[in-house]
Amino acid sequence: MSEMSNFLEDEILDHILGEGAKTFSPAGLWIALSTGTLTDTSTGASMTEVADSNNYSRQAVSFNDASGGSATSNGAVSFTATGGSWGTITDFAIVDSATHGAGNVFFYSALDNSRIVNDGDTLTFADTAVTVSIT
Repeated sequence: MSEMSNFLEDEILDHILGEGAKTFSPAGLWIALSTGTLTDTSTGASMTEVADSNNYSRQAVSFNDASGGSATSNGAVSFTATGGSWGTITDFAIVDSATHGAGNVFFYSALDNSRIVNDGDTLTFADTAVTVSIT
């Protein structure tokens, strides 16, 4: 994962420079799945998130301590469709809200390979598979 949202870039600068609201230390982080391409200006409300149905919900994610400008996820994160298809997942984001269609996008990336998630399918990010880098 290599892209940082404009929101997070501004929050980091404000924090380092001692300005602004300094809100980028959230209570938790979640992975949100998208059926559309994410950009620097994507938000929890503007992204093309998987529909809020068929057992879809954002999943909590935590990270190992950063080293060398990167941090990896700490534990596997799984999503399972129940009752219907979620369509083709192309991108995912690290967001600061568990609520569908809400919150701020911090980091985002395209999947290495798009994935069609049908009823009963599970999409899993393996332990340490999500890498966040600032380069």
